[in-house]
Amino acid sequence: MGLDVNKEEYSIPLRQLQFPVRVGYAMTINKAQGQSVKHVGLDLQSGVFPHGQLYVALSRCTNPRNVKVVFRPGQKNNKTWNVVYTEVLRNVLEE
Repeated sequence: MGLDVNKEEYSIPLRQLQFPVRVGYAMTINKAQGQSVKHVGLDLQSGVFPHGQLYVALSRCTNPRNVKVVFRPGQKNNKTWNVVYTEVLRNVLEE
């Protein structure tokens, strides 16, 4: 919403610009572990790193209808990759 004030009584032109803002909250999947929330939104445009993290994120919501998931544009299936870095896994197993 824009507002222009160009009255002769003002010595300088004034322009005010407003836009609607809504309060929002976000947290990491790790921070959400052990909590229950009313709404969950997940951005799965890239893979979820640790095994089980997707399960934790999806299971935090008290109502499955309030879970919203974003996939890559044009993605035809509703799957995501469970990313495992084998070099990290190898290093852990060697210790």
